[in-house]
Amino acid sequence: MLFLFRLLSRLPLPVLHNLGAALGWLVWLLSPAYRRHMRENIALAGMGHARNAAIAEAGKGIAEMPKLWMASMDEVVGLVRKVSGWEHFEAAWSRGEGVLLLAPHLGCFEMVAQYMAMRAPITALYRPPKKTWLRSTVEAGRRRPNLMLVPTDLSGVRALLKALKRRETVGIPPDQAPSAGDGRWLPFFGRPAYTMTLAARLSEAGPVTGILGFAERLHYGAGYHIHFFPLPEPLTGDTAARAAAINRCVEWLIRQCPEQYLWGYNRYKTPSGAPDPE
Repeated sequence: MLFLFRLLSRLPLPVLHNLGAALGWLVWLLSPAYRRHMRENIALAGMGHARNAAIAEAGKGIAEMPKLWMASMDEVVGLVRKVSGWEHFEAAWSRGEGVLLLAPHLGCFEMVAQYMAMRAPITALYRPPKKTWLRSTVEAGRRRPNLMLVPTDLSGVRALLKALKRRETVGIPPDQAPSAGDGRWLPFFGRPAYTMTLAARLSEAGPVTGILGFAERLHYGAGYHIHFFPLPEPLTGDTAARAAAINRCVEWLIRQCPEQYLWGYNRYKTPSGAPDPE
């Protein structure tokens, strides 16, 4: 499998994205569960107009992975054509604050951490794939200078806190469904979703600036435009209130580019052992 990924990584990005668009439609046609999740999620958010584009974009997200994981860091970051909002990081660092980078499953989310690592140290939360054969491939591809991957356990949380105390950046996928005991049922596009509280707790860890980020895929495989935004609302109150605010911030970000959100992700599942929605 590692050999196949390396072979695919040599293909130009336009070719990978064309193959990915076809793959997206193939998965849509062959998987009833995937179709159901996407239809329900995108309708709930009122984004039905984005469905056809989202099907193709989900496939592109799969097809671009070999290049992002196997190509050199210089080649990967060289695919970034434009960056908007970098000044928000510089402003936070000038104030002596750490940065909580919230990067949901929107656009090429793998690109965000790699670009960050080119410019400054980043510690990113990482959940290893369940399939053993894929784990080594993913870990090898994500191992980059300045990019520290930490697991979703106590040791990972400690590493994230230490990075913030050093006034560095930590990366969190805020829309990832947590394990039982690590979340709260909170609204996401109007429906209760089991929401991680880790990002909210990190926002309480001293002087921390929250920033939203995603890498937009440009048309015809032309590359990526990375966007960074300040949070559209402040994170205040207790942990639950902050986590709910983060969900609203993620909703706002998704509305900027709904065609590239991973709508097929089962965001509203009940993790094993978690309480039923309130």
